[in-house]
Amino acid sequence: MSRRILFASTILLVLLLGAGYWLFSGPAPTASGGGASTEMLERGKYLAQAGDCIACHTVPGQAIFSGNRPMPTPFGTLYAPNITPDADTGIGKWSADDFYNMLHTGRSPGGVLLYPAMPFASYTKVTRADSDAIYAYLRSVPAVKRVNREHELRFPYNNRSLLIGWRTLYFQEGEYQPDAQKSVEWNRGAYLVQGLGHCAMCHSPINALGGSAEAKAFQGGLIPMQNWYAPSLTSNREAGLGNWELQDIMDLLQTGVSHRGTVYGPMAEVTFNSLQHLNDADVRAMAVYLKQLPGTDAPAEPPAPLTNDVQQQYALGQRIYDTRCALCHVDDGHGMPPHFPPLAANQSILMTSVVNPVRMILNGGYPPGTHKNPTPYGMPPFAQDLNDAEVAAVATYIRNAWGNAAAPVTPQQVNQLRSALLE
Repeated sequence: MSRRILFASTILLVLLLGAGYWLFSGPAPTASGGGASTEMLERGKYLAQAGDCIACHTVPGQAIFSGNRPMPTPFGTLYAPNITPDADTGIGKWSADDFYNMLHTGRSPGGVLLYPAMPFASYTKVTRADSDAIYAYLRSVPAVKRVNREHELRFPYNNRSLLIGWRTLYFQEGEYQPDAQKSVEWNRGAYLVQGLGHCAMCHSPINALGGSAEAKAFQGGLIPMQNWYAPSLTSNREAGLGNWELQDIMDLLQTGVSHRGTVYGPMAEVTFNSLQHLNDADVRAMAVYLKQLPGTDAPAEPPAPLTNDVQQQYALGQRIYDTRCALCHVDDGHGMPPHFPPLAANQSILMTSVVNPVRMILNGGYPPGTHKNPTPYGMPPFAQDLNDAEVAAVATYIRNAWGNAAAPVTPQQVNQLRSALLE
């Protein structure tokens, strides 16, 4: 989804702010629904891709936006609704006003409160012009008659009235307002990252109520039910991008690979469904904004001394690395980027959370195939070849070799994650 700023007053304001409108919104809508221009429909499709609407509203292999894709949460399973223009089961009876109000307020046309799995806390920033373009595009896709499944939430989470409290704590309504102290490019990036991209939804810590404080936005957190850790975008010891080259950030977002790292898991899906479709100017704007996020690094704690047991674990890990990993990541851990990422000085290896490196060793994975990188190289799984102690050993080795320094990984940590992935 998305948002824009529209001002009109004196001729001077029109001249100045009209330029900002074109920056944020693109071409002005000429119609809505079935009367939309080709240009508006293309704009709406682009914005729907920026909002990654397909990820939740489309079951793989089924009609686009026909809904009923299950979304497991700690509170039960939600099912994304049909948003095709079917009059009975989709949004065919919605007006452009209804659609904008849903994005802006998190309420359906009947006033029903939406569960925040729908990222209206981000989409509220979408401007009316962008909302209208997305609405027009959704009205243009084939209508599918598919009744929406009821959510399967445990008591008391199936009581929507509780959402009033959640909204009071965690929802602030309002379109994106540009920061006059920042550049046009930075503001465009902020609009995309904060709004349609809803990046903070994964990259912020989530509490027991499924909410996140604004003060902790982008500080990283475990993605519930998926067993992946979305690293902090404000910490240069995690995924903070302050010391990255701008091109490396752009490459990672748009192609899934760069000379600094590779995306896997949920982020690979975001790149495939959404970010690869954005133009270079928008990806650069996002990179500019992300690179300038304020840092939150505290002084690094010195690593604990390696005990005899850990030294033995390290030695075992080195032997495993030499036989199974060095072919791609090379002896000195510098890899062969962009296809085989470096492990030396790699923030994703050194984070306090060991979830991602252990998952990669257990399950392997591939970055997404994208327009600019259609045949990516991947990593094989080792869950069937290595036991918990061996996975812990090689993870400990890569976290402490080549100048890396991080806490060792225990077999218990590996076992817990392995068991969770089998559930």
